[in-house]
Amino acid sequence: QDAFVAFHVDKVLVSKYLKPLQIGELARDQPSVEPTKNEMLVKDFRELRATVERMGLLEPNQLFFFLLLAHILLLDTAAWLILFYFGTSLLPFVFSLLLLTISQVQASWLQHDLGHLSVFRKTKLNHLLHKFVMCHLIGASAKWWTLLHSQHHAKPNCFHKDPDIDMHPFLFTLGKKFSVELGIKKKKYMPYNHQHKYFFITLPPLLFPTYFHCHTFYIAYTKKYWADLAWMLTFYIRFFYTYGSLLETKTLNSLISLHRMLESSWFVWVSQMNHIPMDIDYDKNLDWVSMQLLATCNVEQSLFNDWFTGHLNFQIEHHLFPSMPRHNYCKVAPLVKSLCAKHGLEYQCKPLLTAFADIVHSLKTSGELWHDAYLHK
Repeated sequence: QDAFVAFHVDKVLVSKYLKPLQIGELARDQPSVEPTKNEMLVKDFRELRATVERMGLLEPNQLFFFLLLAHILLLDTAAWLILFYFGTSLLPFVFSLLLLTISQVQASWLQHDLGHLSVFRKTKLNHLLHKFVMCHLIGASAKWWTLLHSQHHAKPNCFHKDPDIDMHPFLFTLGKKFSVELGIKKKKYMPYNHQHKYFFITLPPLLFPTYFHCHTFYIAYTKKYWADLAWMLTFYIRFFYTYGSLLETKTLNSLISLHRMLESSWFVWVSQMNHIPMDIDYDKNLDWVSMQLLATCNVEQSLFNDWFTGHLNFQIEHHLFPSMPRHNYCKVAPLVKSLCAKHGLEYQCKPLLTAFADIVHSLKTSGELWHDAYLHK
C-alpha cells in the first residue's frame, strides 16, 4: 500500500514483519482497489513515486543537514555567550531570548526531518541523531513525537484518528461539518463563536509550555521510554547549569517560560497554516493522494519561507513523500502539480500571511456555524 511505501525507508527489513500477518491472497476476480479510491490516480501516483526514486529525490544531501545542525548549535551557543559577555540586563536578555527561540524552533524542524528518516539512509543513524536533537537539544521524547506524528500522517485531519485535531471539541470546534453537528447536539465546552479571538492567547503561546511538555513526560514514563527520559534530563541539567550560573532564579524561570511560549507560537502558526483551514472530517477511506491533498495546502516558496517553516511550506509534497529530504520538495513540486492537474484535483498554494489569516478565518467560520446551529430550534 502507498502508506507503507511512504513511511518505510528499509522495506526489506520491515517486510519480514508482515509475513506473520498475511491471511491470504485476493481472489483473481476481486478488484485490487476499493470503490472509495481513485484507481487511475493510484496508478499514476505509483508511477510518479517510481520516477522520484529514479531521479534520486529520496537521497539526502549530507552537507545541507550538517549546515542546519551547525547553525542550530551556533545560535544555541551564542544565546548563552551574549549573557556571559554582556551581562544580564534587559537588552542582552532579550537578544539571548530571541537567539535561543530561533535555535529551538530550527531544532524542532531538524528533529522532524530525523523522525521521518530523511537525513540518513541508515535508519539507526536517523534514530540516534533524532534522540540528540529532540531529547537533548529540545527536551522532549523522540519516541513520543514519532508515536503521535505517524498517526497524523496516516490519517491527516481525520477525526478520532489524527491526534493533531484532538483539540476539537474541548478547546475549539474544527471543520464546517463538525461545527454544525456540535451545534445541533447543543454541546458547548467553550464559547466557540469567539474562538477566533481566544485562539491568539491559548493554543499558540501555551501549547508547548503546558500540554506538550506534560504529555511528552507522561507518555515517556507510562510507555517506559527510559532512554528518552535519560536524554531529556540532560537537556534540563545542561540548561539549568549553564544559564543558572548567570541568572537569578526568577530571571531563569522567565527565560525558559518566555522562550517556550515564543517557540510554541512560531510552531503552532506554521504547523496549523497547512491543516486547520483544510477539510476536517471522519475517515472516508480515500486513496493516499486524495486524502493528503484534502488535508494539506502549500505556502509560496522563498528562501525565508523555506527557513522559517523548515520547508513545511511544501506540506503537500511532504505528506505525499514523508521520507523525502526537505531540500528536494521544490524539485518534485512541479510533478505533483501536473498529477493534480491531470486528475482535476486542487493544489492549493498561498502567500505566508494569507495562510496565517486563513487559520483565523476558518476558526471564525466554524464558530459561526456552531453558533447558528446551537441557536436553531
